[in-house]
Amino acid sequence: MDLLQEYRRPYDKINDLVNQKVLVRIKRGVFIPGPQASVPAPEKLLLANHLWGPSYVSSDSALSYWGLIPERVYETLSMTTNLAKTYKTPVGRFHYIKLPLPYYSFGIQRVELSTNQITLMAGKEKALCDKIITTQRLKLRSVKQTREYLMEDLRISRDTLRELNTSVINDYLKDAPKEDSLSILIKTLNDL
Repeated sequence: MDLLQEYRRPYDKINDLVNQKVLVRIKRGVFIPGPQASVPAPEKLLLANHLWGPSYVSSDSALSYWGLIPERVYETLSMTTNLAKTYKTPVGRFHYIKLPLPYYSFGIQRVELSTNQITLMAGKEKALCDKIITTQRLKLRSVKQTREYLMEDLRISRDTLRELNTSVINDYLKDAPKEDSLSILIKTLNDL
């Protein structure tokens, strides 16, 4: 609105810019540069931090970004301390899952996606823990079941799994939902 102070009716100007495709409306009060704008649009992972907050990108979206899973992810998944929410926007679908404090605050990193575009994202270990915790009806009970889940269902390679730091996951345990499943995850990763 600061940029539109000279206009008597700034909301009409915003609607004009949307109609001219200079701006794209993401949600009420949130716009990004459109195809006719002279500046690039923000990365989807950055936009995810700004649509609903506090939040950080995690689960399948972070696992894909870090190269742990081979599949492309079409929905940007984030964790929040706020209520769960989903946004269907012109640039994609954004889904937010509620996590309890203090577990929520562990393992978040600042990631530079491109010049001047920095997002909050789960590290590799936290993204995997979040995936396990937020997958409904998933309860890891044995090393064999966990290995199958990681290597067959998620398709994470054995070499990649060996690179994960189990001491980081261990630090989350006492405050984490599904503590038993994460304990089995640590045992499985140590046995690889």
